[in-house]
Parts: sequence; structure tokens; C-alpha cells
Amino acid sequence: MNKNSFWENKKVLITGHTGFKGSWLSVWLIKKGAKVSGISLEPKTKPSLFKELEIAGKLQNNYIQDIREKTKLQEIIENIKPDIVFHLAAQPLVRESYKDPLGTWDVNVMGSLNVLYSLSKLSNLCAVLMITTDKVYKNKEWEFGYREIDELGGHDPYSASKAACEIAIESWRSSFCNASDHSLSNLAIATARAGNVIGGGDWAKDRILPDTIKSLYKNEAIIVRNPEAKRPWQHVLEPISGYLFLAEKLYVTQQNIKFEKNNPFSSSFNFGSNLESNKKVSDLVNQILLYWQGSWKIDTNKNYLHEAKQLHLNTDKAFQILDWYPLWDFETTIKRTVFWYKNFYKKGIKAFDLCIDDITYFENNKFI
Repeated sequence: MNKNSFWENKKVLITGHTGFKGSWLSVWLIKKGAKVSGISLEPKTKPSLFKELEIAGKLQNNYIQDIREKTKLQEIIENIKPDIVFHLAAQPLVRESYKDPLGTWDVNVMGSLNVLYSLSKLSNLCAVLMITTDKVYKNKEWEFGYREIDELGGHDPYSASKAACEIAIESWRSSFCNASDHSLSNLAIATARAGNVIGGGDWAKDRILPDTIKSLYKNEAIIVRNPEAKRPWQHVLEPISGYLFLAEKLYVTQQNIKFEKNNPFSSSFNFGSNLESNKKVSDLVNQILLYWQGSWKIDTNKNYLHEAKQLHLNTDKAFQILDWYPLWDFETTIKRTVFWYKNFYKKGIKAFDLCIDDITYFENNKFI
């Protein structure tokens, strides 16, 4: 991926480009020579990775726009005429979804459909990757990973809205991108599912990694809500590398197939962590403390919202079809993440340089 020229001068649109994952994706695509445009709200965290990266001037277009405003969204997309779209804009927090369930459903479902509707007006070839989450699966607290064919569902408003979004996307693809009907055959749409990503520059509320770093920076004890909960920890570059693989396959295949054929990459894909990275929250915190001295204690507040005890993804499909696999083990993921923050806070290294360093290290390890 770091050796081909596919991304050079490609017109790429990222919705949610000011968010954590969108910011990392923007940097990687800029590094690859893509012409990147973004549609998003203003960053909600202070500090924010997007602002710390200082990349607004490196974008072709930087639209601060709510995707629920369909008319304006359509106007912007028709102006950009993207070759490839990464749709990340969403209300991404479980706890926030309890506070604003209607807003969460509105953004995550209707906002996504607004994007698809606007893209349907394009006449050019366009590959569309809709990013959802690992939480689209009905959580049965299984020991084994969820597959793309497993049942969708969701307990909290965030998870349920994302599961509903997957259903809506599949309906849209079946109804309006059916190659046998020659309808919207210029669009190829896939969904990508990942979760619990960590990495430098995440300052979101109510997330264990940002909360831990904040406590360490302030020399305070880390407060842990649910130390026994298991999560599949993965560096943010892992799923993003999957997104890049899938989007390229989507575009190239759609460019070459005949009208009577369906794009085999136009479906759902899991991009999860290594199995050994499925660790308890307490394991995560203790691993962080190997690189940044501190302490932690259990939160005595029992007024918790519902949280899954364990959830991880089966990535066999991505490996077999895309030849994609997670690269970094648990130790490498935590070490690179903690050092990003330590270098940012204690050495004053710029966020852009830190991200480029991680991306280059990742590319050199995975693709050479």
C-alpha cells in the first residue's frame, strides 16, 4: 500500500474528518498524495487532534457542516465529485447516546442516508465505505469472535442506531445499486466494522485510554469503572489500513466489472484486533503504567450504564478476501500510544510529526 500510486491525486471525501479516527485517516491520505476534502462538525474535544495536526490548509476542502442538512450536503458533494468516500461522521459515544438518544439515531441513521442520497446524484465512479462499529452485533457475551453473518442488534441507543444503519445501508445497496437493474452502477458501497481503537491524540470523554492519560498527566490516580470488562484493543492504524485496502479494491473492481456483475467487495467487513489483544481493562491500565508511572483504583460510583462484558470480531473474511490482518500486538499498540502522548506532552513534539512517525513505522512493518 505504501508502494503503489493508487491514492495519488484521487479525490477523497471524509465525513467526520475532524474526529479522532477521521484525523488519522486524513493524515495518512495526505501522505499518500490524495486530494482530501472533509465534511464535519467542529471538533468537540479540547484539545482536539484535528486542530493539533494543523492540516486544515492541506485539505482541498474543509467544510464545517452537519450531515443532517440534506440540501447543503448534496450541494457540497456535487461540488467535490469524490472518487472515494469514507463516511465516519456519527455520534460515536455510548454514554452520550443515553443522554441524547434521538440525536444519536438522527445522526447515525438519517445522516448516513443523507450521505447515500447525495452520492446517488453523482454520475462519476465512486467507491463508498460506510464506517460503523463492532457494536452492531447483538452481544451474546460469546467467547469467540462475531462474524459478518451473525445477528445484528444493540442494547444502548448508540449500538442499536449503528445496527439500524447497517440494515439501512444494505437496503439502499439492494434497492438502488443493483447491477442487474443497471441502477446506480457507478457506486460501490461497503461497510466496515471495528471498535475500541486507541492511539495518540484521542481526547474523547468517557474513554478509558484518554481518561488514563489525563490522570497520568495530572499525577492523579486513574479511576477505572469496570476493570474486569474485556475489550479487543487495537491501534487506530489497524482498521484504517483495512479501510484503505477495501476502498481501493472497491474502486478498482467497480471500474473493471461489467454492468451485469456485482462487486464482490460491496459488502460488510470486520477489521478487528489480534485474538491475544482481547484483554481486560485492568490489563490495559497495568500495561500503560509500564511506560508512564502512576496508580489506579476502582470507581466506587455504582451508578453505571449498561456495558458489555466482552466483544471481539472474527476477521477471517478480511484475511481471505483482502489479505488484511492486524499487525501490532497488544504490547506494541500500548507502547506506541503511550509514547505518542509522552512525546507530545513532555517533549513538545508536534502531533503531525508523531502521527507521521507512527504511520511510517506501521507501513514499513506491514508492507515491506
